[in-house]
Amino acid sequence: MIGKLKGKVDAIGESFLIVDVHGVGYEVQASTRTLRNLKPGDDVSLTIDTHVREDAIRLFGFQSEFERNWFRTLQSIQGVGAKVALSVLGILSPQDLASAIALGNSAAVEEAPGVGKKLALRIVAELKDKAPALAVAGLHVSGAAGTAQGAGSSAMPPAGLAAAEAISALTNLGYNPAQASAAIAVAARELEGADTAALIKRGLKELAR
Repeated sequence: MIGKLKGKVDAIGESFLIVDVHGVGYEVQASTRTLRNLKPGDDVSLTIDTHVREDAIRLFGFQSEFERNWFRTLQSIQGVGAKVALSVLGILSPQDLASAIALGNSAAVEEAPGVGKKLALRIVAELKDKAPALAVAGLHVSGAAGTAQGAGSSAMPPAGLAAAEAISALTNLGYNPAQASAAIAVAARELEGADTAALIKRGLKELAR
């Protein structure tokens, strides 16, 4: 199974790109958001999700492991296949998707081509309770990735860790995971880079409204 491709962009199509890796061209399906950020000749490194079927092997490329995880998670929802999952990730970054789910914003998900109102509601409802800590922690993964890499550690970045700790604290106070997730999502968006205590304080204020 192919888990990563690193090479040069040879060509870009409507829904795919060709990655030249030492003279071998790999056709990789990708979201429109990913494709917009690339052009022929660019150096590229993509995390790959490989789908093997009887008649074909399809490669799906992502800018991060976090994005690939969302691609896989979306497909756990009935009615969501690879095409729809890519469509959602084409209009929402992983961080925006995490925020939309935490806040119950199905309208944002509905903007993706191929996603109707009922499916958008189902995605938000089923994923909101499935991984609330991941949803909020992911809000700052991209912004803090450089810090984590510079430290030579694979641990969760400080901002994401603070959000996860804040959710845990609120659930220990008796709030259910969905409530805690939504409240800390609001706090994290307003107080970028805030520590755990600040997020908890703002989260409690949100829950008291």
